[in-house]
Amino acid sequence: MRLTTTAFPDGGIIPIKFSQAAPGAAPGGGTSPALSWSNVPVGTQSFVLHMHDVDVSRNNSTDDNLHWLVWNIPPTLTSLPEGVPAGAQLADGSYQMNVFTPAYRGPGAAASGPLHHYVFEIYALDTKLDVKPSSEGSATRVNVLKAIEGHVLGKAAYVGLFKRPQ
Repeated sequence: MRLTTTAFPDGGIIPIKFSQAAPGAAPGGGTSPALSWSNVPVGTQSFVLHMHDVDVSRNNSTDDNLHWLVWNIPPTLTSLPEGVPAGAQLADGSYQMNVFTPAYRGPGAAASGPLHHYVFEIYALDTKLDVKPSSEGSATRVNVLKAIEGHVLGKAAYVGLFKRPQ
């Protein structure tokens, strides 16, 4: 599989527009970039999108910072548009969550530190998941990632870098 976006190059800087620091962005918000994937494996029944900041350790653990998790994306879709609206369940039947709310959470690394690596991963699954959002994003992510075990037909990743402007 291959995951792409026209918003920024793979390994490049994520534009401020897609971050929590964007003008007019709600705290913990931002606008999601348009994403597309190709070379989908035969037999795909759903997709999971996982965006996380791998440079953060939450609660002194191996858990990193969940910025966006979208699961049960229909197998007929090969993209998500820019600006996916907030809400636990999207019009196509998929669910979304970040560490705190049912929405995209843009990059927000502090200006005083290093660039953070935000990894977007897409998984093609041979099943649709029987997982509903919980009140806490990290717990939901644990449930989703556990449920995909043994069902991944393909995977692709894309990386963006970000820290807030000075």
